[in-house]
Amino acid sequence: MAVTDPAPGLTDVDPYDLFYAEVAARQLADWLPVSPTTVLDLSGGCGTFARLMVEAGHDVVRAIVDHGSARGIGPAADGRLHEVEADTRDLCWLAADSVDVVLAESRSLSFSLLAEETVKNIARALRPGGRLMLCVDSLVLGLARLAEQGRWAELADVPSADVVLVPYEDGSITRCFWPEELRLVLEEAGLKVEWVRPRTVLSKEAVVRAMATNPAALTTLVTTEVALAADREGESVGIHLVASAIKPG
Repeated sequence: MAVTDPAPGLTDVDPYDLFYAEVAARQLADWLPVSPTTVLDLSGGCGTFARLMVEAGHDVVRAIVDHGSARGIGPAADGRLHEVEADTRDLCWLAADSVDVVLAESRSLSFSLLAEETVKNIARALRPGGRLMLCVDSLVLGLARLAEQGRWAELADVPSADVVLVPYEDGSITRCFWPEELRLVLEEAGLKVEWVRPRTVLSKEAVVRAMATNPAALTTLVTTEVALAADREGESVGIHLVASAIKPG
């Protein structure tokens, strides 16, 4: 499972963006069930992850806020993509014990300020033995953003804050998590946490420098990164955290 062909892509895609996309695709491929199943995709408007799962043979139900703003993924192989217009934060529309696999990529839960309620609804919808994979903004990213914005009072409050929220110039607000907090949110929803890992460990500077020297190094960099992220489980490293959880049977 790959996002793009690295060789031609290097001419018009930012090297780190390409690297990040390949890492995310590899992590998803390693996590997905081998046998085809139905996946509820709550990753928002970006259709990249839905396309990857369809290409891997899974039936994908992709929830989008509205069809006008969603970015398409092209024709779905064998009609295995189903799009529904639905709220991806308030999931009361999901029936209990109705879903085997849920993917909440693209930091979708960071845009749900009441992430606890969203996760509880996901847990309710999962069948016993069902699994959830999600990606959120890390506290490392949140601290960096607050510092860039000169929000020194908010930055000073972070150590004692229950929830860390970061405002952006466009008016949006995202929620950042440290590993222990994310684990607690999942456990309090009744899920068993399999792991919480950084998405990336290698720095952007190291990746860009390596790929500038040898564009063919992308595959090795991705393999190394995936292994490093697994080894650094539970650490608040990098800009995003990835977690996997299962609903006890």
